[in-house]
Amino acid sequence: MLRKILVVLYTALVLGANPSLANDDAAALRDGDMKKLGFHSEAVTLPDAILLDAADTGHALSTYRGKWVVLNFWATWCAPCRQEMPSLDRLQQAMPEIAVLPVATGRNALSGIEKFYKTAEIKSLPILRDPSSDFARAAHVIGLPVTLIVNPEGQEIARLIGDAEWDSDSAKAILTALQDGATSP
Repeated sequence: MLRKILVVLYTALVLGANPSLANDDAAALRDGDMKKLGFHSEAVTLPDAILLDAADTGHALSTYRGKWVVLNFWATWCAPCRQEMPSLDRLQQAMPEIAVLPVATGRNALSGIEKFYKTAEIKSLPILRDPSSDFARAAHVIGLPVTLIVNPEGQEIARLIGDAEWDSDSAKAILTALQDGATSP
């Protein structure tokens, strides 16, 4: 009898600690634009990139370890990127416990980024840049926009190619499910 109980407990612990099950639960919540969000069968390690802010100060991606991250690659000249940016800003406001990081990749004039932020009334997002596109290449970004969901260990667990409404109920439900799954025993 004790052996059966231990087997059941062990199985429950293994299933409860399995991050892919949390991903499956989150994947089931995909609706609307979030149907484009593809979950990986295994987490993908990302390089520790150094991103430049508006003052050319470097910020290591690894400083966000311990938090869920919505990492968005965009450019000022990319119309779909510009269209989705306000929804990323609203997502950051609605879910301050996650880090929403837009990374302007490639040739984007700082003045153009600042002008766009002002015009689009982006208030909650940092200005981060990857001017040489080194990080975008290392992350296998071949078009824009692309958004990665990064777990607290700094690994990519999902990717959405194209623009999306990141403050939709579906997006917030997915991110909440991931957070809850990450903290479950």
